[in-house]
Amino acid sequence: MQYVTPDLCDAYPELVQVVEPMFANFGGRDSFGGEIVTVKCHEDNSLVKSQADQPGKGKVLVVDGGGSLRRALLGDMIAEKAAKNGWEGMVIYGCVRDVDVLAQTDLGVQALASHPMKTDKRNIGDLNVAVTFGGVTFQPGHYVYADNNGIIVSPEPLKMPE
Repeated sequence: MQYVTPDLCDAYPELVQVVEPMFANFGGRDSFGGEIVTVKCHEDNSLVKSQADQPGKGKVLVVDGGGSLRRALLGDMIAEKAAKNGWEGMVIYGCVRDVDVLAQTDLGVQALASHPMKTDKRNIGDLNVAVTFGGVTFQPGHYVYADNNGIIVSPEPLKMPE
């Protein structure tokens, strides 16, 4: 499904919140959307990895990495696993790596930047808690849509206008 966030903003101005512009597109899908599943972690992608192992059809993993620019929370192996398990995409408030492979992977990926260093694996983090960054609170069970124009959040699913 192709989503165009300006069209969604025009069609649902009372519903959507727009995330502050700071993200870049790194994935093989330049547009994605779905139900929010959240991970809150800091320089430890253990929960990102375990969620990528779960069925993700119709879902987007929103990862609050605290905006850290010191470690990559997503790389090629986790992204390929997420794509295989049907995830629509990931929004990562932090960094990614293996960007050339990510660009070829059938997964939407929006992140702050790229960084070559992997994280530690300490199994520290929270799953499905409300997370706030970019001026928006991401609630598990709400919906997120992203494209090259930006990222928007809605409490209910949105349909592209005709």
